[in-house]
Order: sequence, then C-alpha cells, then structure tokens
Amino acid sequence: MVIVVAALLCILLARGALAADYSGPVVSVLDGDTIEVLHNTHPECVRLSGIDFPEKGQAYGNRAKQAASALVFGKDVILQTHGQDTYGRTLADVLLRDGTNVNHTLVKDAWCWWYRKYVPGDTMLEGLEKEAREAKNGLWADPQPVPPWSGGRKIFVSEKAYFLALARMALAPLALSGTRILLGI
Repeated sequence: MVIVVAALLCILLARGALAADYSGPVVSVLDGDTIEVLHNTHPECVRLSGIDFPEKGQAYGNRAKQAASALVFGKDVILQTHGQDTYGRTLADVLLRDGTNVNHTLVKDAWCWWYRKYVPGDTMLEGLEKEAREAKNGLWADPQPVPPWSGGRKIFVSEKAYFLALARMALAPLALSGTRILLGI
C-alpha cells in the first residue's frame, strides 16, 4: 500500500513539474500559435492553449503571425501552463506583464480560431470568437475562412511557383541525359 501511494505521489509530482508556471522573454515566434520562451537559459517551445492560427500559405497566415509577433516578440511573458501536447510543446496561456492574456487578445483581434476540440468549454474564447465573427474583423472578413484543422484545406500556390515547377519538370529529362534509367516494366 505504501509503495502504491509513493508511486502515485511521484507521478503527480512529475506531472506538476511538467505543468509548472514560469516566465521569460519570447525569443522566437515560430507561427502565430507557437512561440519560444527562454527558460533556464534554453528556448522552450510553447503552444498557445485553446487557439489555432491559419497555417503558412493559408489566407491570413502571414498577417496573423505578424500580429502575434508584434504582441509578444522580445517581451517578458508569464506562462500559465497546462502540460504538453503530442509534439512535446508546453501548452500555455500566455500573459504579458500588464496582465493581458495573449491567447484571448489574438482571438478577439480575429487572427485565429477558438480551438473547440481541445478546450470545448472555454466560454471566454467562445464569446471572443463570436464577437470577432460578427464584426467581420481579421480572418472573419473572409466569407468562408478555412480553419487549419479542416480536411478541406485550400492550397495556395502562386503563379510564379506553379510555372517554376513546370519548368523544372520540363528540364528534368535534360538533367538526366547520359544517365541510364532502368524501368521495371
């Protein structure tokens, strides 16, 4: 019985250590919802909890990342942590020193979605997203914004990238001239 209690205590303490709150400067904004915060002299990857940003290449992706950068890059933040996600990133609500909740601000300013799947009962994020939708601000100015988690992601390819890809395919046989290729036909 004592061994079982000791084992449970160790598990709870380990979980607490993983979900400890801390503060530090933001040294990188990887995308809108993922930042790096200096913690014990090492950058720690932090996923903003409860929100999801447009991906790079999606409509509003670059502008949303710029908005997140303007809000937190180089600033000292306080993390209210909630464990880790499946990629090993620390999940957190990010607060500025003046008490501003960054997660809430980014939803309110219409740069991201409330991530219902992971925080279904968060009435604060739900309300902020509803207000942003109704005001048609940020990504809600698009009549049909595509959330990053949807299976029907829009693919955004510039004309230049399209024609460069075609040119590379056309030049591929020239690059292979003199090379013997065996086909298993």
